[in-house]
Formats: sequence, C-alpha cells, structure tokens
Amino acid sequence: MTRAGMIWVAVSAGLILLVLLIIFILQNQDRVTVQYLGVAGELSLGMALFIAAVAGGILVAIAGAARILQLRSQRHQRPLASPGPASTVRHEPTPGA
Repeated sequence: MTRAGMIWVAVSAGLILLVLLIIFILQNQDRVTVQYLGVAGELSLGMALFIAAVAGGILVAIAGAARILQLRSQRHQRPLASPGPASTVRHEPTPGA
C-alpha cells in the first residue's frame, strides 16, 4: 500500500470514529451533576464521559512521553561500546590450505 493510501485509510477510520463519538454524545443527553475537587457542575452524560476519556488519554500521553524522555537520556548517558579488537572476528580456515 502506498503512503497516500495509508493516510487515506487512517483519515477515513478517524472520521468514522468521530461520527460514532458524535452519535454517542447525542444519545446520552441526560443531565448529570459532576463533582471534581470540590467544584460541582452539570453537563450531559455523553460530554462528561468524553471529557473523562480525553483526560485519561492526556495522562497516558504524559506518562508515555516521560518514559520516552527517560529512555533517551539513559541512551545518551551510556558510552557507546567500542568495537573489540580485530582478533575477536574468527575466520574458519579453508580446507586444504
């Protein structure tokens, strides 16, 4: 598959997911009271779940970025292993030589 084809498939899948998300939010319009750290607010159930999902995704992204940065810093701190002496490469003797 070409790069343009892969991008087209990814965009199409993203659009389908967005349509499904819009349908979910529209079908869950019941008002609920949400409390967070002493602050209370009222919004639709679908929107409350959407906000919770986005907040969870942000937390996962932050944790993943922190781990990537940690691994990169470890890689830069470690000295690169120098290649061993040429004698470590073993050549099999040719028969009859």
